[in-house]
Amino acid sequence: MTIQILRDFGADVEDGLGRCMNNEAFYLRLVGMALSDEGFEKLRDAADAGDTDAAFSAAHALKGVLGNLALTPLYRKASEITELLRAKEEADYPALSRELIEMRDRLAAAEA
Repeated sequence: MTIQILRDFGADVEDGLGRCMNNEAFYLRLVGMALSDEGFEKLRDAADAGDTDAAFSAAHALKGVLGNLALTPLYRKASEITELLRAKEEADYPALSRELIEMRDRLAAAEA
């Protein structure tokens, strides 16, 4: 993963780096950890099972991680899912969770 890949993805790299005391290696390590966070799969599995409480918990946790790292596109999608679940809106949560995972996978593949 590189800073340029993150910029191209739409991350607010300056904000993310600032939260990591401008330590690029540390920031990139945290981004790598976030991309492999088990919360993505927990969200998908809960959404598939129709467990909106567990899906909310997973989406909310992901929203925090992604927001702190300023991974803006992923954060926006996680926020959308979180707020729909918070409001108990009818939505295709399995599809939304897969969209988030696909976005994550595209970013992770960009590092190759």
